[in-house]
Amino acid sequence: MTKPLAPNATIGVLGGGQLGRMLSVAASRLGYRTHIFEPGANPPAGHVADQVTTAGYDDANALRAFAATVDVITYEFENIPTEALDILEALRPIHPNRDALRVSQDRLTEKTFLRDLGLTTAPFATVDDADSMTAAVAEVGVPAILKTRRFGYDGKGQARLKAADDAAQALADMAGAPALLEGFVDFSHEISVIAARSVDGQVSCFDPGENVHKDGILATTTVPARMSGSQRMDAVLLAGKILNALNYVGVMGVELFVTPKGLIVNEIAPRVHNSGHWTQNGCTIDQFEQHIRAVAGLPLGDGQRVNNVVMENLIGDDMDRLPDLLAEPAAAVHLYGKADTKPGRKMGHVNRITQKTA
Repeated sequence: MTKPLAPNATIGVLGGGQLGRMLSVAASRLGYRTHIFEPGANPPAGHVADQVTTAGYDDANALRAFAATVDVITYEFENIPTEALDILEALRPIHPNRDALRVSQDRLTEKTFLRDLGLTTAPFATVDDADSMTAAVAEVGVPAILKTRRFGYDGKGQARLKAADDAAQALADMAGAPALLEGFVDFSHEISVIAARSVDGQVSCFDPGENVHKDGILATTTVPARMSGSQRMDAVLLAGKILNALNYVGVMGVELFVTPKGLIVNEIAPRVHNSGHWTQNGCTIDQFEQHIRAVAGLPLGDGQRVNNVVMENLIGDDMDRLPDLLAEPAAAVHLYGKADTKPGRKMGHVNRITQKTA
């Protein structure tokens, strides 16, 4: 059994957005301090953390100074430069580990990893140029979606192909970036499992949530999801298989498509996840505390759901509805402290709670 971090130890968090903010709040509840490393000034996590380093991931001196002040390092997003991780890993433990980052940073690596585990993914083919695009369309078929292999999120770095004639424009939209063509999946709905694994290999999964996206951005997550008991079990076992294969420590989001032929893995995210925000008001131990427990070497908490919840993201001018949202009974509002409201920007979320029925 790994010795857990002592109270008042400091957890370093790479990234200062809303996920880092909520991780910092959870860490403080457990008696830990947090130190945020973030290139941008005045990040949301900085409002609640003990320390903030404002520096780029290419600043080796700042990275070393940051590492010297923390006991363990985690992160709130996956696109951290390899060179920065090389410096940090030599000085402090990083959870989740580098292998989880390596797999998730590249869609081709991720899809290949999942397929090699015996899991089902959408059909896919690599695209680097016009010739490989032609071959990919022939192999995968249309309709399909072309995605950059790296750095895509919330619908960015994607182009849809309704017909083969769309291939040239889709390829141009990638602006020369290596890409992956994914075939469409005939699914009834998307779900996600928020799963956690401790240092000593304990695995705990939250109930699957049902996701609805608008304009490529998660709009709502509803629990319980529309699933049979066997589908629920399959989803949890599948998530555990991924965590164990990566020797993972921390919380991971696993997105799945529900199809007549079974569950298909869409993607994995090696961090706390937007579709897990419902746990803040649906469980005694939420995903953020579960992640802190894992990286700190503490036992995982009981993630059993105690309420039904519909989580709604507050995006852009949804903030105009704030007075009404605050007046709603059984609605818990969580704001991220972002000063500027912009279209497509996640400003907060609201969890609407009802009594657990299933």
